[in-house]
Amino acid sequence: MKILVIGNGGREHALAWKLLQSPQVEQVFVAPGNGGTAIMEKCQNVPLAVDDFAGIGKFAQENQISLVVVGPEVPLALGITDALQSQNIPVFGPNKAGAQIEASKAWAKALMEEAGIPTAKSATFTDAEAAKAYVAEQGAPIVVKADGLAAGKGVIVAETVAEAQTAITTIFKEEIGKSITQSPVPSPQSPVTVVIEECLVGEEASVLALTDGVTIRPLIPAQDHKRIGEGDTGPNTGGMGAYAPAPLVTPSLMDRIEREVLQRAIATLKKRHIDYRGVLYAGLMISPQGELKVLEFNCRFGDPETQAVLPLLETPLEELMLACTQQRLAEMPPIRWKSGACVSVVMSSEGYPGSYPKGKEITGISQAESTGAVVFHAGTKFDQTLVTDGGRVLGVTAIGENISSAKALAYNAVDKIQFAGAYYRRDISNKAIS
Repeated sequence: MKILVIGNGGREHALAWKLLQSPQVEQVFVAPGNGGTAIMEKCQNVPLAVDDFAGIGKFAQENQISLVVVGPEVPLALGITDALQSQNIPVFGPNKAGAQIEASKAWAKALMEEAGIPTAKSATFTDAEAAKAYVAEQGAPIVVKADGLAAGKGVIVAETVAEAQTAITTIFKEEIGKSITQSPVPSPQSPVTVVIEECLVGEEASVLALTDGVTIRPLIPAQDHKRIGEGDTGPNTGGMGAYAPAPLVTPSLMDRIEREVLQRAIATLKKRHIDYRGVLYAGLMISPQGELKVLEFNCRFGDPETQAVLPLLETPLEELMLACTQQRLAEMPPIRWKSGACVSVVMSSEGYPGSYPKGKEITGISQAESTGAVVFHAGTKFDQTLVTDGGRVLGVTAIGENISSAKALAYNAVDKIQFAGAYYRRDISNKAIS
């Protein structure tokens, strides 16, 4: 098989790396890829933008691509799957209608309500003043969410009413998360929408599941660390590290997640005549009492959760993906997993998640990998030498017998890598160890 992976982050490097472990996979192309996918054996970067559907389709046809795997949410929300399927190119990733589950928080909330999926109490507004009045009535803490895709910057957990109202003003003024699902170019008429939610208390967990639109199979649960600072402090990021499996999600809780969340979501999508094939990712809040609520759904693999989950997967990934595209997931044997645990630590550029420099030389990756760790590249490129090219630069990943040993191995590898201004949290996975 020749497989084309769409995207340029750590998640896409991890997908390409995992796919290439199968003897069935002859070559992986990544469009546009990064510094890590550029140097991986049997892997080749392709200079195509993630939204260049015509170019991607042409490349897939000319290179006899067996499967296109879509990493990021934006091309899915813009309809890459529909565009490629119209040329009979197999795609792992939901169509435009299905991708609304991530591309519109208001749409996802309505789906959860219809499906009877446990979630936070919420209200949706297209008028800033009405949203502010609702916040004043409800009080704080309260959560303000821009409706559309906002690259991780559209969710504000406000501790005060004033903070929530400022967030509402900013979202409407800057048109953050304006819908891109209606058409590739948002029309001036499409309203800015906010979803206001009650603030849930507890611990977050991520459950990524594979589905062919009829059957849904969860992967092992993971926990992401969204805040920039240790002890979960400071602003939200795209994720500063992850570990799997997360002991917070017990086998009995996983049974409930399958029944009350995943199966209900797929049944309701089907009822709406949406043929959803790909990843359904449930971001969950587990209360101290063990109560379960869905914070959000995503329509793709999580980043950085993928970097912690895939190293433990034993079943060949391309077999599962093909079964999803061909709607025969029910026929597949149970998904097999390695024993042990995996911890992935993100090394970021100085200043992230705000503005940050690029072009800083990176050294020590081969020394880090000589310890047995895997280094997934996120924001890197080759410019005579390997240099930084993004906010999240690397995901340093290690497997151990348990979470404590995986953590120790991951940080031992982190210590061998250098670039100017490198920053990382030292407490990834601590919640599972303490």
